[in-house]
Amino acid sequence: MVTLDLYQTLAVAVVALWFGNLLKKRIPVLAHFCIPSPVIGGLLFALLSLMGYLTGWFVCGFDDTMKQVCMVFFFTSVGFQANFKTVKQGGRPLALLVALVAFMVVVQNVVAIGIANGLGLDSLIGMTAGSIPMVGGHGTSGAFGPVLEEMGVSGATTLTTAAATFGLVAGSLIGGPIGERLIEKHGLLSTASNDVDAIIQESHAEHHDSAYTTAVFQMIVAVGIGTLVSYALSLTGMTFPIYMGGMIVAAIMRNYSEYTHKLDIPMDQISDLGGICLSLFLGIAMVTLRLWELAELALPLVAMLSVQLIIMILFAYFVVFRVMGRDYDAAVLTSGFCGFGMGATPNAMANMQAICDKYQPSIKAYLLIPIVGSMFTDFVNSVIVTFFINIL
Repeated sequence: MVTLDLYQTLAVAVVALWFGNLLKKRIPVLAHFCIPSPVIGGLLFALLSLMGYLTGWFVCGFDDTMKQVCMVFFFTSVGFQANFKTVKQGGRPLALLVALVAFMVVVQNVVAIGIANGLGLDSLIGMTAGSIPMVGGHGTSGAFGPVLEEMGVSGATTLTTAAATFGLVAGSLIGGPIGERLIEKHGLLSTASNDVDAIIQESHAEHHDSAYTTAVFQMIVAVGIGTLVSYALSLTGMTFPIYMGGMIVAAIMRNYSEYTHKLDIPMDQISDLGGICLSLFLGIAMVTLRLWELAELALPLVAMLSVQLIIMILFAYFVVFRVMGRDYDAAVLTSGFCGFGMGATPNAMANMQAICDKYQPSIKAYLLIPIVGSMFTDFVNSVIVTFFINIL
């Protein structure tokens, strides 16, 4: 057993990022289909770990503490982008996106249960490959796995966790290619919002080092106060992601700045730092994958997950894109939808970042996906899953 501490785990993730960037430059097809660099390098390292496990040469253990830290700081940077003057213009798209998520949750559960029943398995076993690991990811899997075990599904937590790992990889791999295909096929770059330029330029007055210092300090303050907000939210009895408090505080700071002009927020630098944190988070998440959990899955679960992947591709390409407006923002949103539809919100953001790095930013997508992913997805999924479990 090779155990890496916090610093070594972070170093391995950075090496994986570098290697992913190198491969993306050397292999045009990876850049063409907008596969995120952390996914490329991280997945190769995860495959190396799988080889070590299967041959018995070594098994890697990691301290992934920094994964959560990077995730919190990334979403805090997203909170700083929540300019209410912009958000209030997107009420209808937000409602549509939430409705699409709710519909996808129902479809994933119906399909998984249907396949399980067709194979002669209990319906609750089908739930281990439904929206619990798909839309819910590892967090929801950890919450509902023990519940399914109490209801008689042996090893449900392991099954849902393994399925969530599959979704994490699959959601990261399909989002970029789907978004790129939509943009190129329909010539959508001409439909990109011109408001992006103004937002990008809003803090160009400061490019010196002190602006980055200010950005770091403001993010730290937002995260620190955000822990108190997260604690207050937990008192409601509802479950919120750990980064929710930081996002809320950052949004308050941003809009205080917008409406009073008494606080200077260096948005360019905060966006840069947020991008770094996102890359580190996804890099750590990928290199710490235990792919042998997928190799040990029973054939029925593999069948269910394969169908879920096909449905996600078709739903995103033919439904999400059309419902969200058939423009550039809709294509970027579609790539993000694949991320949290089969993995997690950070995967959605990484998918969109890969698209936007190739073309141009989509402020609408960058605002809607985190809001839906953090505030609505888990809540909607939990309510629907609870309903399914109770009627089965």
